[in-house]
Amino acid sequence: MTSRIVVLAWGNPSRGDDALGPEFLTRAERRARRAGRRVEFVTDFQLQPEHGLDLVGRDLALFVDASATVPPPFRFTEVAPGRDRTFTTHAMSPGALLAACAAAFLSPLPEGFLLAIRGDRFELGEGLSVAARHHLERALAHFDALLHVPTTAGWLAAARNPAPRAARPTVRKAHPGGPRVPR
Repeated sequence: MTSRIVVLAWGNPSRGDDALGPEFLTRAERRARRAGRRVEFVTDFQLQPEHGLDLVGRDLALFVDASATVPPPFRFTEVAPGRDRTFTTHAMSPGALLAACAAAFLSPLPEGFLLAIRGDRFELGEGLSVAARHHLERALAHFDALLHVPTTAGWLAAARNPAPRAARPTVRKAHPGGPRVPR
């Protein structure tokens, strides 16, 4: 029996925060097992037309990638199938992949969702930045919540609620008149 949920994560582990997708996948696999959920996990350097096969027979598809444009820590949104400028390339957007899958297999599409995790540093040879590690932890906590409502309705509700803002340290005074220190 195939899992009704597939997670497709992509990125280059050698390019700093671009590793957020593959790192998410590694950690999410363990979390899904602990939660007792059967989830199929797929990773690559980029989405490709061949990944359409991974969507066949699924109810939910979660696409995970690093993004330098979303607000921290992440953005979780619904993905609509549709042709875009990536439709005829070998590096596709989630929406173009869903559209290609529908055209090629003429089968019902899974509901698609994108978990874009904020990244800032994408230099070759770098590891994950401290900020990206924090954003990753928040995205994984969101994934845990999604595992508790593995339905289209549950994920749509989560997509309609904006992602939490990055936690900012609270500032307090060490003692009256003393320096302000983060807690």
